[in-house]
Amino acid sequence: MSINEKLSKIQAELKAKKSKFNSFGKYNYRSAEDILESIKPFLIEHNVTVTINEYVEELGGMIIMNSIAKIYDGKDSIESVAVVAVDMDQKGMNAPQKFGSASSYAKKYALGNLLLIDDTADADATNTHGKNAKPKLEGIALTKAKEFIKNGGSKEAIKAKYDIPADIESTL
Repeated sequence: MSINEKLSKIQAELKAKKSKFNSFGKYNYRSAEDILESIKPFLIEHNVTVTINEYVEELGGMIIMNSIAKIYDGKDSIESVAVVAVDMDQKGMNAPQKFGSASSYAKKYALGNLLLIDDTADADATNTHGKNAKPKLEGIALTKAKEFIKNGGSKEAIKAKYDIPADIESTL
């Protein structure tokens, strides 16, 4: 079986879970580690290895992190490259954290491109960091909403403030 056929099978079967949660933006996302963990069962099955190599370069006064994800079957290989600028002006991080952040991001996208992991519905592609989203009505907020309605408040006021799942709306 050719490297193209092996990679095609892996791309079709691979499912990489989003195990991380961004509490600021309120979304789940996958990391490079999630992708690497999900590919491990396919390595022995298809007799391939996956490697990631990185190098840093300066380009036009910017520091660039290059991440190369490669699948290799002992004879042939296919690779994908992701390029990410290292933001040296980012506040709240020291230099190793800035490089680590760029490295993680580049690895994730190099692997995602190689393995055809579609991030169009991923938070990195659609996240508004809570600017347009209503908070979910759950937990303490749900209890307070029920109390508000019990004391004469309107359901419309609650609906305007919260994203109410259909299974909860009937309980208000």
